[in-house]
Amino acid sequence: MKNTIKLVSVLVVIILVSVISLIVQDNKQSQSNVNVEVKEKSEQEKVEEFAEKMKPKIEERLHEEDIYKFIKTITFKKGVTINPMGRIVVRGYINDEPEKFDFSASLMYRTNEIASMSFSAELGDRFENWADFDPQVKEDFLNSLSKKEREQYLKDIGEKE
Repeated sequence: MKNTIKLVSVLVVIILVSVISLIVQDNKQSQSNVNVEVKEKSEQEKVEEFAEKMKPKIEERLHEEDIYKFIKTITFKKGVTINPMGRIVVRGYINDEPEKFDFSASLMYRTNEIASMSFSAELGDRFENWADFDPQVKEDFLNSLSKKEREQYLKDIGEKE
């Protein structure tokens, strides 16, 4: 009988120790997950602050591309992403026309530089320096547009009022 009580007591102690260790381990893991979430948020905040700091450089680069002084307004979209290459991507649009004149800038965090910029086809056309081409190339391009598009394009690049 004494042996049975000892055995039951030992089993109860083993079960209690096991349950307590499981509870402690689960608690540590939960705290670890919370710390990871907080770290991710702070990284996103750092990225957004960096993007905000780089917006004047992006605007400057856009104005350098704008040889015809087409840009009236530059609007940045909310939200900044990090692409698989680790670059920070900022998106926006020109002259309140997000469907036609959008752009994206890829930023390098460590060097504080604009790695690359891309433009919608419509916006890229407004930045084209026709002095670099044979006049026939420009004429062919203009002929590919509808009358309304052609008039708007010529107005945008300052060749028609």
